[in-house]
Amino acid sequence: MPIRDSSPLVRPVGPGRTGGGETGPRERRDDTGTVPRPSSRAWRSERLAPYVLVAPALLIIVALRLWPLLLGVNFSFTGDGERNGMMVGLDNYLEMFQDATFQSALRNVGLLVLLLPVAVAIPGLLATFIYLRVPGHRVFRSVYFFPAVLSPVIVGAIFNLMLAFDGPLNTALATVGIGPVDWLGDPDVAMFAVVGVHIWATFGMALVVFLAGFATLDPALLDAARVDGASLPQIIWHVIIPGLTRTIQFVFVTTMIGMLTSMFGLLYVMTSGGPEGSTYLPEYYVWIQQGQMNRPALASAASTVLFLIMLVVGLMQISVLRRAGRED
Repeated sequence: MPIRDSSPLVRPVGPGRTGGGETGPRERRDDTGTVPRPSSRAWRSERLAPYVLVAPALLIIVALRLWPLLLGVNFSFTGDGERNGMMVGLDNYLEMFQDATFQSALRNVGLLVLLLPVAVAIPGLLATFIYLRVPGHRVFRSVYFFPAVLSPVIVGAIFNLMLAFDGPLNTALATVGIGPVDWLGDPDVAMFAVVGVHIWATFGMALVVFLAGFATLDPALLDAARVDGASLPQIIWHVIIPGLTRTIQFVFVTTMIGMLTSMFGLLYVMTSGGPEGSTYLPEYYVWIQQGQMNRPALASAASTVLFLIMLVVGLMQISVLRRAGRED
């Protein structure tokens, strides 16, 4: 019978091995046994590499964004007409804020802020239905992005026909005993109609962002909520909304910017700022002053105010949403 050696197997320590059995590359050492530090040139190259890579994008932003913005702000302090090129201080801003049309535009900005949660909730709920695969989710997935590919001019023309006083919408309302509504001719209703059309035409982009946010949501949280017997509203409020806080912040800000800067086509086709200036927005006011009144300095002042409105509203939204996320 062969005799087995019961002594433990000892592996020789070779290159790349240590006595503890760990493997890995060995540090290079000089004759004195110390690890040499990288040269100052290599160290500077490593530090400068990120800035070199980012520099082209920064140059493009400065040349095409920041510099024109500064020129526009500077131009807003100059005069129009006979005072063209002369510094007039705050005269353009004082005249603008005394204009009843611009005051109406500012009131409509406040209305957009109040309607913003609705504009965010609609794509958010549809994205939730698609993600949870509720009945009808296949229909939502098939048609949700269709309005986003249509031109605002085409959308405005379509809804001009639908919302006409003798159009199909009022005809349908008449069948249930509701009188005709002057959707685009009533100053108290027209802005709500235009905002509703804008939400319908643009919610597809926000829905795509929400679906991307759902890809980062932990499915185990939803499974745990279902096991605990949570209803759909409870899952949305206690699981989905806290898990998509950053996505909701992004959608809030981008939706608000879109409502302030992307409704010109609809306003021009559907109401032309009427009736009685009730559908004016700062963006449409800028076009009137520049394109019809030939007052570029006053239009620059209105553009500057519009930029400040977007900046303040965006920062307020982010602050409120962050505070709400911490409380949850």
